[in-house]
Amino acid sequence: MYGELQIVFKLVKSNLKQDIPVGIKAFNFNLYEGSDDTYDIQLIGSDEFDENDSDWTCTDYFNSEEDICCIKRTEDIQHWEQGLNHITMLVERYLKEGEYANILKSVSAIGIGFVDGDIDILFRA
Repeated sequence: MYGELQIVFKLVKSNLKQDIPVGIKAFNFNLYEGSDDTYDIQLIGSDEFDENDSDWTCTDYFNSEEDICCIKRTEDIQHWEQGLNHITMLVERYLKEGEYANILKSVSAIGIGFVDGDIDILFRA
């Protein structure tokens, strides 16, 4: 798990150490089922946030584009729900310990979810 945690830390750091656009209201960790038996993670920032309408994640005012991180599927996280729970745990740990957690928490909300599914809100300002 330590290696996977470092992967998430690196994704956030590589994207938040640069200047990010003013006006971001929420961040989301977009999850994808990767083609190489992985879960792929992309960080986006939206200039909209509506907890009752998950389409706010579609307006990616800022995104990590091709700078994604990949978590290899294992027996423990083969099913998408297990993958979501595992990656959620990694992101929650980042929000407690990460170098740029204060930037993430400077917005109204932080979410996580598969791009074709529901969004779980991990943080509210």
